[in-house]
Amino acid sequence: MIKALVETPIGSIGVTLEDGYLCELDPEPASTIRENAKLPARVREQLSAYFEDASHNIVLPLNLRGTTFQKRVWTALREIPFGSTVTYGALARTLGTGARAIGGGCRANPCPIVVPCHRVVAGTGLGGFAGSSGGPKLKLKEWLLRHEGALPPEPSPRSTRSI
Repeated sequence: MIKALVETPIGSIGVTLEDGYLCELDPEPASTIRENAKLPARVREQLSAYFEDASHNIVLPLNLRGTTFQKRVWTALREIPFGSTVTYGALARTLGTGARAIGGGCRANPCPIVVPCHRVVAGTGLGGFAGSSGGPKLKLKEWLLRHEGALPPEPSPRSTRSI
């Protein structure tokens, strides 16, 4: 098993690989992960390509551990195109389940960004991200959606200079 850190525009991301498969991507990694761990170059290259160009489809072999239902949700998440969002309710209707169940599947996602749970939003706003409905996690979701063009760019602060 390889656990390593990758530096990105959103900060350090923890990456876990087992037998060459990506198992986990953690935007809030534990401080025990070493940045200098031997992470295959293709993993760093794929993540770098996404952060340089949001339309880059990250292609890495995955080994996602979860229930059969969670895996169905994660497969559906990978079908949401970059620059797009879908509501929890719409995804629930597609999978024949409830919106809360979709939220639970998103919350359990071990590889956010690669499995783009950030593209699932509430009918009246962003919804939550990684089990949180506010704070830094929701700011991360907002950043990812802006990066992908699913939200308009953040407005520039107005000048306070007096005339």
